Amino acid sequence: MFKHNFKYELKILLRSKWLLLLFFTMLTIILFAGYNGKQKVDKRFSDIEKAYSAVKKKDSKMLKVLDSLEKGFETSVRSWAKPTRPMHIGYSFPRVAAMPPQALTFISTGQSDLFTHYVQPKAYGDSFLFNYAELSNPIQLLFGSFDLSFVIIYILPLIVIAFSYNIFSSEKESGSLKLLASQPVSMFTWILQKIGLKFLWLTLITLVILTITFVINEFNFSTNFIAYINTLLLVIAYILFWFVVVLFINIFINNSAKNAVSLLAVWVFIILIIPAIIGQLSNVFYPIPSRSKLISEVRELKDKVSKKQDKILDNYLRDHPEYASNDSSKNYSFWHKYMASQDLVEDELKPLITSYDVQLEQQQRWIQRWQYSSPAIILQEAFNNLAGTSTLHYQNYRKQTSSFTKEWRNFFVPLLYKNEKFSTNLYSKLPSFEYKAPKSFSILIKLISLCLFSLFFISIAWINFKNKLKKGTLISN
Repeated sequence: MFKHNFKYELKILLRSKWLLLLFFTMLTIILFAGYNGKQKVDKRFSDIEKAYSAVKKKDSKMLKVLDSLEKGFETSVRSWAKPTRPMHIGYSFPRVAAMPPQALTFISTGQSDLFTHYVQPKAYGDSFLFNYAELSNPIQLLFGSFDLSFVIIYILPLIVIAFSYNIFSSEKESGSLKLLASQPVSMFTWILQKIGLKFLWLTLITLVILTITFVINEFNFSTNFIAYINTLLLVIAYILFWFVVVLFINIFINNSAKNAVSLLAVWVFIILIIPAIIGQLSNVFYPIPSRSKLISEVRELKDKVSKKQDKILDNYLRDHPEYASNDSSKNYSFWHKYMASQDLVEDELKPLITSYDVQLEQQQRWIQRWQYSSPAIILQEAFNNLAGTSTLHYQNYRKQTSSFTKEWRNFFVPLLYKNEKFSTNLYSKLPSFEYKAPKSFSILIKLISLCLFSLFFISIAWINFKNKLKKGTLISN
């Protein structure tokens, strides 16, 4: 029976030009989505490279001036901009703290269109506010990105529906189902074979085109083969789920027109409604403090501390006796007072920033907890993790850059309070940032979850099929 079904279905698909149409449709949208993803990755690499190049050029000019000053030559540089001043170096010559793309970043934009992927922390100023910077293009944020994850999660199910929405009901409506029922074959096995063959063809076409896209995007298969296989397994499991849903609707409703409407309703519910509800509830239960409130409190605190900087400096020196001078005639400059007040500002703001972090983590935990309510969320989370563009990745990056900001500032503070000059010897000791990607995430649980969804729907389909067969409503109109 399988051999007969295979030949029969293949002839139908070839005569109706379905396979040809399917191939070119998938080829067009997947290649275009892969191209969009590659463009974003290339731009990200370009932005980071430009930042590194700018730092290198500035450092080269600064070192020339610094070398001249150390040799006793006169320069045209103004006194406040001399590279021997530690705070000038700490502010005007910051390092680049970048989060470079990973091998699979092109498949899913994730949070990369929301958060910045490189910053340049400075020795003073509101450097800690970079954590909350967002891109300012509301149109882009509204419509999202046409990447591979969008094609697979949103468009591929629609293709599955269009490809097989009437796979069982059309046989009933044409009258061939009654003829089939009179034969000594299992009808459920027959329909499983029919839908399995369509699943096979669509999956093969999708995987081949995905592989072509990976090759075009210069994906390194030798070093990232496991990530490539994981991506294909997730796609296979997701396609399988939607074919099982199609099978369930075909048996449960068994009317072509109603099948199409019902499947579109299921698509809307799984793809749009469930994720929207979970996202909205996360904002309701764990609202993130207002960024405008944070900025307002920063300004208020700065105004307060500027009026009592002398007292703040005394307290700071009392807590840091290694910076205090035994010379009673020494006058502390504006920078001494300012840097002491910065610690106070950050201490005062710490509860608000902590509340932001806690609420963000709570939101992420909420989504992690409820992601298994929708295969679309499961797949999106899996793709974001594989691409290195998930919220967890950007939280990890934010924590690393926050630590580097403190390290960068703490390098210059001792020089300031000890009245030491910056030198070419100290340049080689400047802190540098190296992003450490979090450990790779296992997709096993997500694959099992997608398979359990499929198993659940096929079990219900089987039970409903047996009940209709007993009642005689499966074949009759």
